[in-house]
Amino acid sequence: MTEPSSDATPDTQTSAAQTPSGDRQPDVDALLGILDLEQLEINLFRGRSGSPGGGRVFGGQVIAQALVAARRTVDPARVVHSLHGYFLLGGDPSIPIVYDVDRIRDGRSFATRRVVAIQHGRAIFFMSASFQVVEDGLTHQAKMPHVPTPEELPPDEVWRERLLKRFPAAALRDWMALRPLEVKPIFLDGSYATSSPDAKASLWLRARGRLPDDLPTHQAVLAYASDLSLLQAALVPHGRSVFDADLQCASLDHALWLHQPFRADEWLLYSQESPMATGARGFCRGQLFTRDGVLVASSAQEGLMRPVEPRGR
Repeated sequence: MTEPSSDATPDTQTSAAQTPSGDRQPDVDALLGILDLEQLEINLFRGRSGSPGGGRVFGGQVIAQALVAARRTVDPARVVHSLHGYFLLGGDPSIPIVYDVDRIRDGRSFATRRVVAIQHGRAIFFMSASFQVVEDGLTHQAKMPHVPTPEELPPDEVWRERLLKRFPAAALRDWMALRPLEVKPIFLDGSYATSSPDAKASLWLRARGRLPDDLPTHQAVLAYASDLSLLQAALVPHGRSVFDADLQCASLDHALWLHQPFRADEWLLYSQESPMATGARGFCRGQLFTRDGVLVASSAQEGLMRPVEPRGR
């Protein structure tokens, strides 16, 4: 695995290295454009959405943009190691999102930021993030699950086509429209539902084209991707999907811990599980491994999975 540089300027570097197979570099460049926030004032940034045509803003986009906003106010020598956010209101994709950064603390080793995402004069999301000077220390990690390799799984176009056939509304999801990520589910059938009661909602993912070499960009792309499928882990035990018309599904909160450098344009295994669901909420956990077994990030999320009357009845 080639590690990205931690001290390069975010969102600006380029690389001539070979792009992954299934390359859709324009989609990746579009995602990078979304993550390149406009600075309005000190501590104040503005971001646009990738799918202004309808629906609501993809939660992973808001997480990633909030992280970029916080990163822009921190000494480049410090690397983000954790973030914790709450979704308050659905984002409106037709207008920009303003990110207001509060510089909570700058210590000798750690810096803490609080970011509020604002639309229509109201907070739609807030997040705290912690950055640390790189240090050495004791090391251990969980083992990577034994799963099929990406090459042993069908192309992601196969399951996407089956997904859209069963759930046409999925086309409105901006991660489906923009398609900056190559995704290969494991132990899931083509309709994004479980093929076994004991299956887990794990998947391989990577950016569909080459990313810049700086670590903050790879972390922002991973933050974007980390909200992609985590709630599905709470629905797999019930044989259900986030796209079922009789379920209202939404991320309520999201946490991400970034352990080691990685490249988001190389395959990462997103191993996901749900220890508990109750009160119309599902609690989910995830681990992200490189294909050679290095644990680079962990995630946790509680999501709404509320039974509703299907639309049209």
